[in-house]
Amino acid sequence: MAKGDPEKPKGKMSAYVFFVQTCREEQFSKKCSERWKTMSGKEKSKSDEMAKADKVCCDQEMKGYGPAKGDKKKKDSNAPKTPPSGFFLFSSEFCPKVKSTNPGISIGDMVKKLGEMWKNLNDSEKQPYITKAAKLKEKYEKDVADCKSKGKFDGAKGPATVARKKVEEEEEQGDEEDAEGSEH
Repeated sequence: MAKGDPEKPKGKMSAYVFFVQTCREEQFSKKCSERWKTMSGKEKSKSDEMAKADKVCCDQEMKGYGPAKGDKKKKDSNAPKTPPSGFFLFSSEFCPKVKSTNPGISIGDMVKKLGEMWKNLNDSEKQPYITKAAKLKEKYEKDVADCKSKGKFDGAKGPATVARKKVEEEEEQGDEEDAEGSEH
């Protein structure tokens, strides 16, 4: 699979690479490396000359090269942000607890620990996070549709916490209403 710009010149090769190409059929690269180290400057000069010529060609090609411009879209700062998954909601809740019980823990180790904790939860323990993530996703999809209908959304990501805060506020209001309803 090709990476990057197919129009970009290949780049320059070192004298050693030219040397390896000439001896590839007769020796393996380890032997080439040993031979390169023991060669005198006079013996290396042919490869050096080829490398210098290649550098001139490469520099000429690079002068005329400019990466394609305008391919990247700018992020829309007003666009809704993709909501977090259930695991990320769980992690944001338990991250401070893991930090406090393991002071000095590296980020990588903390993520591993949170991953293990998530994996060890049963489905009923995961459900509140998954439900909250689903509500956030619904809200996000509604916001995206709204932005698209107004012509203000191109698919880019925007500010972080707007949708999440709205859903959390709605949940709190729903919890308060449930509590009031159960008192009567």
